[in-house]
Amino acid sequence: MIVIGLSDIHGQTAAMDRLGKILQKADVVVLAGDITNFGNARHAGRVVESVRRYAGCVLGVPGNCDYPGVAAYLDQEGMNLHAKSRVIVDIGFAGLGGSLFTPFHTPNEHSETEIRRFLSGAAAGLPENLPFVLVSHQPPINTNCDRIRSGKHVGSRVLWEFIETRQPLVCITGHIHESVDTDRIGDTMIINPGRFGKGRYAFVEIRDEITFAEVRSIA
Repeated sequence: MIVIGLSDIHGQTAAMDRLGKILQKADVVVLAGDITNFGNARHAGRVVESVRRYAGCVLGVPGNCDYPGVAAYLDQEGMNLHAKSRVIVDIGFAGLGGSLFTPFHTPNEHSETEIRRFLSGAAAGLPENLPFVLVSHQPPINTNCDRIRSGKHVGSRVLWEFIETRQPLVCITGHIHESVDTDRIGDTMIINPGRFGKGRYAFVEIRDEITFAEVRSIA
């Protein structure tokens, strides 16, 4: 299975046509939050349709810069993974939208207690031994994927604990634009492709539970 991850699109879809051939080859395309730039359902629809022009299966979570209408749109389209899960060709997909509290008071922020509850809901529908992909706008703490410019780690401790315990195949994340990188928590690969407007995306290949993931740039 090939999974393409796009994060922090922020409504900027200019590069989507250049990614078209890659999206067409993907089994699943996941949107890891901040689909819009403080937008609502109409803005989310424009972004999602630019992806669905090429991709057959699209799933996603809202980010901290997405107003509630974005989640409502994803629900309406049967695409929302926030606190939910789906199974596609024997691979699970679970999601966490929004972020921890930020200094900027963005529309979709949560406490660690709420994150624990959302993750519990996301995992509830997945059989214990089913391999799965975690799509989380908020990155886990203490990885290469959650450092702001000062070097401080701003990820979620609860998310880190969830990944350590449940060991998804990969966690596709975003939120911290300057922390484009990959890492591992146990056997789980963590990948933050950064802001889509910079032309980067996550490429994930799952073969017999062997997972390969890297950040790629649009040619």
